[in-house]
Amino acid sequence: MGTLSKKATCNTHGQDSSYFLGWEEYEKNPYDEFKNPDGIIQMGLAENQLSFDLIESWLAKNPEAANFEREGQSIFRELALFQDYHGLPSFKNAMADFMSENRGNRVCFDPRKLVLTAGATSANETLMFCLADPGDAFLLPTPYYPGFDRDLKWRTGVEIVPIQCTSANGFRITKSALEEAYKQALKLNLKVKGVLITNPSNPLGTTITRTELNRLLDFVSRKNLHLISDEIYSGTVFTSPSFISVMEVLKEKKLENSDVSKRVHIVYSLSKDLGLPGFRVGVIYSNDIVVSAATKMSSFGLISSQTQYLLSALLSDKNFTKNYLKENQTRLKNRHNKLVSGLEDVGIECLRSNAGLFCWVDMRHLLSSNTFEAEIELWKKIVYEVKLNVSPGSSCHCNEPGWFRVCFANMSEETLNVALNRLKMFIDGPSSTTRSQSEHQRLKSLRKMRVSNWVFRLSFQDREPEER
Repeated sequence: MGTLSKKATCNTHGQDSSYFLGWEEYEKNPYDEFKNPDGIIQMGLAENQLSFDLIESWLAKNPEAANFEREGQSIFRELALFQDYHGLPSFKNAMADFMSENRGNRVCFDPRKLVLTAGATSANETLMFCLADPGDAFLLPTPYYPGFDRDLKWRTGVEIVPIQCTSANGFRITKSALEEAYKQALKLNLKVKGVLITNPSNPLGTTITRTELNRLLDFVSRKNLHLISDEIYSGTVFTSPSFISVMEVLKEKKLENSDVSKRVHIVYSLSKDLGLPGFRVGVIYSNDIVVSAATKMSSFGLISSQTQYLLSALLSDKNFTKNYLKENQTRLKNRHNKLVSGLEDVGIECLRSNAGLFCWVDMRHLLSSNTFEAEIELWKKIVYEVKLNVSPGSSCHCNEPGWFRVCFANMSEETLNVALNRLKMFIDGPSSTTRSQSEHQRLKSLRKMRVSNWVFRLSFQDREPEER
């Protein structure tokens, strides 16, 4: 492999994480209700498939947007030709308005401070390139999204130093944890450039409190650091407490045009709230200097003009966006409650959460010992025997063995029922074998009964989105 670069051959991508390895196992043997009912169910994918019908209904009622027409005339050629990397003004205006609406219009976003990127992954990496040099560090509260090891570090050379949060206080960010992480970075001879948070948290499914946000702003102000708030789950908050953006806290403290506000940056995308990760739509919201630099970099990851045109029409329909956000949150709440109650039935508790597409599940009592080796041993059983792909807490850099992230919004309710039943049989042990065989026969009979309805749905192209 001497012909390849060091970047291409290094192992800092994080692909060997159990988070990604679980995906690989799922892809080898994916569950399908009809074609492969004994396959692995994907519960490691934070994807929102609960409200596709709302968007599909809007598309059916607004064919001009989907057909790239304006006032009955095709604009395909206009969209197909070269577009400036600043993006379509109509889309940036619509996105800024939607971000404001998503936060109850308690804050307003200026479209001139938006940079369009190919998803939140691109947005976070672009901010790393803008704010830090190779070898500099960002502090991240644990547990954090496993993909950050790839997104923030791999190509930029930036390091991550964990802010160690614990279950003792629900994994809240404390002043002492912030100071300890900063000291640890200095011990490692790393220059700390900022703090990155996800709000609501992935993987915890919790919103960050006003107290924590004030604590973070005070910390970055004293240390002269940047603060990146990844708010891609802001529209998924389905119960109290409500979502508080860092922009709201800046406004409340009358710091909107202060020096510290120039070091606060927002990341957002439509991947989670609208369930459109395949559209690759993300944004950076920042100050003029960062916007200028990030816009130049955005030419390496643009959003297609066709996507911008379609979504500008959808997001500009205020009646639709208002109803969508409300209904989507209701569906997320119902699905979340179903998973939590199903887990409680088999003696498994979850961290109390109010947002996101997943639960932070406590399986510490199922470990053979209080070690990460025991956690991986349990994880392997869940993947290979129970055939559920979940993400172990160690992949999220949790410092307590036995926690798992379990996603619930990327599957049908029937599939979730199958997953919960499998887990129940695993917890119950060998005594459940007879029940397992009986349940298998029941599900087999049910599939036969439903196959005619399934074929009918296929004929009208109204089948539920397939899992990825």
